[in-house]
Amino acid sequence: MVTVPKKFGFGSFVSSILWLVFWIVVIVTLVGLPLIFIILFYVPLPYIGDEVLTPYLFFSMMVDPTRTIPIIKFLIHTDIFRVMVFPGFGYAAIIAAVTIFVERKFLAKMQLRVGPYYVGRWEGILQLMADGLKLISKEIIVPSGADKLLFWLAPVLFVATAAAVTALIPVAPGGWVVADIDVGLIAVFAILGFFPLIALLFSWASNSKYPFIGGLRALHQMVAFEIPFILSALSVVLVAGTLNLTEIVESQYLYWFIIIAPISAFVFYISSLAELERIPFDLPEAESEIVAGWITETSGMLYGLIQLGTYLKLYALAALFVILFLGGWTGPQIFPEEIIPGYTGEKIYNHIVINGIFWFTLKTFGMIILFLLPRGISPRIRIDILLHTGWYKLIVLCFINIFAVLTLIYGGIIPTGGILQ
Repeated sequence: MVTVPKKFGFGSFVSSILWLVFWIVVIVTLVGLPLIFIILFYVPLPYIGDEVLTPYLFFSMMVDPTRTIPIIKFLIHTDIFRVMVFPGFGYAAIIAAVTIFVERKFLAKMQLRVGPYYVGRWEGILQLMADGLKLISKEIIVPSGADKLLFWLAPVLFVATAAAVTALIPVAPGGWVVADIDVGLIAVFAILGFFPLIALLFSWASNSKYPFIGGLRALHQMVAFEIPFILSALSVVLVAGTLNLTEIVESQYLYWFIIIAPISAFVFYISSLAELERIPFDLPEAESEIVAGWITETSGMLYGLIQLGTYLKLYALAALFVILFLGGWTGPQIFPEEIIPGYTGEKIYNHIVINGIFWFTLKTFGMIILFLLPRGISPRIRIDILLHTGWYKLIVLCFINIFAVLTLIYGGIIPTGGILQ
């Protein structure tokens, strides 16, 4: 007996969507709202104006536009909002998702291909959702001889390490950073040093020769590029006189540091490509040589977590370049002071902060495009050339720019309020 598959119809699709929406509304009404109401009785609520915010007042404010703005302002200034939404993990994850789509279309245009197009409409933007659902639904296969604890733990550590880097990135004036510490630049480099170690740990736990070769290559890249990577930021530290990333941005209101340290900016860019394991420095993942390198044995959401961590790191390094050399969030004021007057006379938004977020995001996406560009035009280099480039060329270039900056400082050509004054 041959079973004829049921033909898909648009009407059945719409009815299934409406049925799903109906059950979501029922569950939220009967379970969600009462649960929120109960939780609000046990959570200490803030003062809104001269009155204490009660659960009843909270729900009345949610449906009253004249009283919603104070709640929104309170929520966006909480620590959990900064960590989970902006400028923390949520903001970085959105940029990572957009970067994946832009990379596919950008490389397709460079190589005269179509790129993501056939899933959904609008240039195939729904391809991201399809890929996410595919990774979530796929089976996670653990090799029989693998160290199962480390095999499961390493991808989580990879994402957590990338999220820790993004937590140190200031995106706007007024303290819009998750962790604003005095030695933020040192902390960034210290955290970045964990990525090759996690790759080596995961490759060893996979109990497979191709991942282990990729892990060893990742370690070699760290040895070759870590020193010029750090030295490239030293010129900026000498001029700014601080290791705090927010203060480094604030010290660039007169001029961007890429003007006086272009060689350091170039070395930082090349070292970032090696840190990201992107072409031409993708030896740890070289598909044509060692299958997929240290991620050969990954599948399902383990692969998805590693990809998420990789693109979070891409955002973090692009943002770090913007902070060190391109003035961070500084730029012309293009947003007016007020778009829509607040019902209660309060400002709906801070135009200086919004302007800073706009310029920071625009510059960061520009740097992300520069990081994606070599993938479409450059071949992979040999590992001996990689080591020679890091030790014999980039370090020399860093010292040349450091001496040039010291000459400008001691000659009184550039002002500095830093450690050399």
